[in-house]
Amino acid sequence: MRLTVLLAVVAVVATTTAAAPSGAAPGGPGDPAVYQPADKQAFGTARGGAASPVWFTLGGGKMTEVFYPDLSTPAVRELQLVVTDGKRFTERAEDVRVRTEPVGDLMFRQVAMGTGWTAVITYVTDPRRASVLVDVSLTAKRPLHAYVVHDPALSREGNDDTGASGDSLVASDASAASALVAGRGFAATSTGYLGTSDGYTDLRADHRMDWHYGKAGPGNVVQTGELRLDGVRQRHDTLVLGFGANRDEAVRTAHDSLRAGFHGTAARYSKGWRDYVGGLRKPPRSVATRHERAVYDSSLMVLAASEDKRHPGAYIAAPGFPWAFGFDREIAAEFGSYALVWPRDLYQIATGLLAAGDTAGANRALDFMLTVQQQPDGHLAQNTRVTGEPYWTSVQLDETAAPMLLAWLLGRTDPSTLDGLRRAAEFMVNYEKDGNTAPWSEQERWENQSGYSPGTIAAAVAGLVCLADLLTKAGDTVGAQRYLTIADDWAAKVDAWTATSTGPLSADPYYLRLTKDGQPDQGTTYNLGDNNVGEVDQRTVVDPSFLELVRLGVRPADDPTIVNTIKVVDAELGDRTPAGELWHRFTGDGYGEQADGGPWNVIWPTPTRTYGRLWPIFAGERGEYELLAGAPASARNRLRTIAATANSGLMLPEQVWDTRAPAGVRPGTGTTSATPLAWTHAQYVRLAWSLDAGRPVEQPTVVACRYTDAC
Repeated sequence: MRLTVLLAVVAVVATTTAAAPSGAAPGGPGDPAVYQPADKQAFGTARGGAASPVWFTLGGGKMTEVFYPDLSTPAVRELQLVVTDGKRFTERAEDVRVRTEPVGDLMFRQVAMGTGWTAVITYVTDPRRASVLVDVSLTAKRPLHAYVVHDPALSREGNDDTGASGDSLVASDASAASALVAGRGFAATSTGYLGTSDGYTDLRADHRMDWHYGKAGPGNVVQTGELRLDGVRQRHDTLVLGFGANRDEAVRTAHDSLRAGFHGTAARYSKGWRDYVGGLRKPPRSVATRHERAVYDSSLMVLAASEDKRHPGAYIAAPGFPWAFGFDREIAAEFGSYALVWPRDLYQIATGLLAAGDTAGANRALDFMLTVQQQPDGHLAQNTRVTGEPYWTSVQLDETAAPMLLAWLLGRTDPSTLDGLRRAAEFMVNYEKDGNTAPWSEQERWENQSGYSPGTIAAAVAGLVCLADLLTKAGDTVGAQRYLTIADDWAAKVDAWTATSTGPLSADPYYLRLTKDGQPDQGTTYNLGDNNVGEVDQRTVVDPSFLELVRLGVRPADDPTIVNTIKVVDAELGDRTPAGELWHRFTGDGYGEQADGGPWNVIWPTPTRTYGRLWPIFAGERGEYELLAGAPASARNRLRTIAATANSGLMLPEQVWDTRAPAGVRPGTGTTSATPLAWTHAQYVRLAWSLDAGRPVEQPTVVACRYTDAC
């Protein structure tokens, strides 16, 4: 009888004591590392300086990419909750119904509802440290088992990490480390490889955690911790994911944040953002509804959060990697596109910040542009990492003009700024390639065609006029006159280069997306790219970018060719959705999902047709035009349209579904493109202030006075 009792006691102890992790995980290096879909429901970071160089994103019911130590460097692929009853089901948060919603100043929670359980998970970063704090509340009808699964991808590469299990889950590579800890401690831990020995693969097999591996790597390491939560007796815990240059530093960071506590850290996090927004201009009258105001405030914080904390002025385009850029090594040998700095996007962001009253942020953006000018010629690279290192290197003349436009808005006439602008201008006016000369550009603003683009030429003309005005104020009238002469020549010739009178889309002249040869009445052909087969007549391809001619003051709003092109563009590219009227980028655009919603990729040698969808930025650009055309009510509707494209986390997308959307998705809602796109948020802010001003707030009046008599 004593033996029976002893065996019973041993059995109870065995079921309540954590199994110590031991041994190396099998199955290395694991499945190849790829990133999560780019349509994020949330993006957050603490407001402040370099003490907290960490940013999180949320999507699909989980925390997706986390960036550390800068915004061009993802360090995590995912972190999510897994719940099981130990017998019949195992459910990841991404498998059940989930809603992501803001609950404060750039603070978000996910509410996941599974089989008899509900989890409320709230995220912030520590303003004082490089860590993410995750508040987890689990309620259930009966006791369940809860786990956290963490997939590190340190230093932009998820295939070379090593990991270890213990009181904390630590991972590292040659450059960085992470540590995941739980307030109640883990009941069990394991470190394995994705797809072969990871925790979810283990749980999915029999709904129990059977593997307790002590280490794994190098490879695609995945770490699992059993939480001391059952949803009935124990319902709450705090997780902290800390980072550092090495494992010891990451562990210290995580435990320091854990001791600080979630609620105190969240209060400091919120205060930082309240102080930032409170220091800007009061919201414009145009954001009249509660939803529009919420999107406006969110946009301000998303723009500010998009700036790297160790490289001032380096605002990235988006914190995600759309489609093939996140999974195809042939397209992106090193994953990281979109988490980069484009001078074009940076100009859009800076003008949005400036409109809202963040003059300091706009000045930092200009300083960054001038810092990353390429030597010795002074042009701006297509894009760079936040460190300033060029990533893609094609020449786009509108980007080289961007600092001239921004400097004029900021009134910068200091010698250093003017020296940088002169170098940029000299590169632009002397640019030539393959027998072509400026304003012909190697790429226009959609980055996949060369030629004469009305949008690029508008930026170049306006940039030179703005620079001439700054030089005049600084006393350099000779230099100013040189640039004005060139600008006037290009402005006079833009129609001859880009407006056709023989095209099939209208009997009257209209602007083309671009011409390959500066001869718009010739049927020159080219391939559109992005899985389009064959070549098209350049006279059949139009684009809303011609409105840059009006926005930047090179042509008046009532110019007959402008007015006619609007009709052509509306007929060719417009689409009416529940969110409002929106437009495609250009005729035949293939930069978007496949017909069934599958991801974009460069699919050769047998192309699968892909379809560019609708871009909310065009609603903002049309609204700015309508203000100049004397139609403020229409412009007001454009603001509503952009706001209507926001998702549940108030993030604005790069693209939304058109009326040819695949089954199960609603036109006017975000596609799987980059969300949030900083450009869209900037356009929303800028249009809101333009509505209050009655004109586009970023239009350089010196240009409009010269070419449209709008003084």
